[in-house]
Amino acid sequence: GLKDRMGSVGNQFALTSILGFLFSIPFVLLKEGSRLGEFADVLKNSSAVKMNLIASALWYYGYNELSTMTLKKTSPVTQSVANTAKRVIVIVGVALVLGESLDPMKLLGCAIGIGGVFLYSIIDQLVKSKED
Repeated sequence: GLKDRMGSVGNQFALTSILGFLFSIPFVLLKEGSRLGEFADVLKNSSAVKMNLIASALWYYGYNELSTMTLKKTSPVTQSVANTAKRVIVIVGVALVLGESLDPMKLLGCAIGIGGVFLYSIIDQLVKSKED
């Protein structure tokens, strides 16, 4: 079947990414096509933009492929918990690196945001367990 021909989870994710890119091209051209030449000039003349574009693409692809492989090996709830924990680590880490204070109001805002995301990600499992 299709799964045998596509191979591993990594191949499935790669194919999905390529198709997403191809389907987005007409919309990009429609919305930003008039500025494509300007973007090409900046890309040609700025090595920082070029390196940041490549690095951003590689990090995005790597993160999403790792996430797809992790989801294949764990349950969706485990993935949701790990993703929520990642948000906490990123928020605290950025605050430390930038020297931001984490006063109680900021911590409360973070807790509400992270708690909401966590509940949203596991609500199906909570509702299903009550029905059983």
